[in-house]
Amino acid sequence: MKPVRTATVLSHRRPDETERPIAALIALAREAQVVLRFDPEETRKHGLVPGPGLEVNAPIRPDVDLCFALGGDGTILTALRTYAGTGVPVFALNFGEIGFLATIDPNDVTVALGRAFAGDFEVLALPGIELLGGRGRWMAINDVSMHRQPGKRVADLAYAIGADEIGRVRCDGLVVATPAGSTGYNLANGGPVMAWGVEGLVVSFIAPHSLTARALVVAPHDVLVVHNRSREEPVDVTIDGRPACLLPAGEQIEARFVHDQGALAQVSGASFYHRLRLKFGRLAAAP
Repeated sequence: MKPVRTATVLSHRRPDETERPIAALIALAREAQVVLRFDPEETRKHGLVPGPGLEVNAPIRPDVDLCFALGGDGTILTALRTYAGTGVPVFALNFGEIGFLATIDPNDVTVALGRAFAGDFEVLALPGIELLGGRGRWMAINDVSMHRQPGKRVADLAYAIGADEIGRVRCDGLVVATPAGSTGYNLANGGPVMAWGVEGLVVSFIAPHSLTARALVVAPHDVLVVHNRSREEPVDVTIDGRPACLLPAGEQIEARFVHDQGALAQVSGASFYHRLRLKFGRLAAAP
């Protein structure tokens, strides 16, 4: 990769946890003659003022060289969606609980930022899920989930590949995940983990009222259609953990696998299997 000259900075909601790394990022950027751009929310959150190599209250632009994301997977997914389809790499530093998508942990920040400014990283292309229906269109990087509403009856969902209905399940909801997202909500549902590089989507169910409901891996060229078969109850639709829309009773929504939507920066040796062992092995060993 070529050296970085301009970069957007996004961080999570707890600025006290990222105060020191933000200061280090600004100092190292000035040494490397890199211009950092902070949008109005980031500017307010960190109390920033204009200075050399620092653009504050700056609108998000698609022509930067890099995006730094300091936070957990939610922040990283926001950055990936923000730059979806642009090719701008997201260099993620973990300041969250798990940070499966993160490139670097907090104790490696100084060395990692030096490598980032020098362009010393690889870029992994991540697929997305294009969602059409629910009276709109959305893009997800990790997953799309559909949930029964609190206090309402269980969801009644049918799922089909094109015109071929596969099944109908009464459940609390279902999750459609990319390979990158398969280690999240899908994994918690007992769905299979899909290695990065595998193409396709996985569908898993949230608390199915059935002894036979099984996760399904959908081929990348197939269109998954989810029907809300309830006569009365809408279901909530969530994109990468954030509310998106309602799927009214009797309506349907389509999900398509889309190549090369996210660009995730990777330092050498940060393979999927290394992450899997490091993140989930660590959780398994915790007291």
